[in-house]
Amino acid sequence: NYSHPFTPAHLEQIETLTGKKIERVVEVHSQIDSQQPLVPQVLALVEQTQLTPLEWQTADLVINPPALNFIAVVLLAELHGRCGYFPAMLRTRPVLERRPDGSFQPATPPRYEAAEVINLQAVRDEARKRR
Repeated sequence: NYSHPFTPAHLEQIETLTGKKIERVVEVHSQIDSQQPLVPQVLALVEQTQLTPLEWQTADLVINPPALNFIAVVLLAELHGRCGYFPAMLRTRPVLERRPDGSFQPATPPRYEAAEVINLQAVRDEARKRR
């Protein structure tokens, strides 16, 4: 998890989406120094997981990417190199609450829920067919 911490409700939603029991969550705080080169900082973030080369290649991973787009892009490149494929990615979305008039507004205070798990390798494989 390279984003906000998960609540028990998030973990339950992820298990429902994946159909699998979560064995463990690795929390990595994805803060960077924008005045320093990005790639070494992302490499340091990945190292914080303390996953072994075997785990990178064999574990069922679902990545919750950082919200900052350029960190996420470099992170995916690094993870593809370690895994040998693109790992699955969690997409979250804001929770909406119904107003008295029937319309919806973002929850106050803001909350997020697990929206979907995207198989990035399948997306990549399908894209190859459109070359």
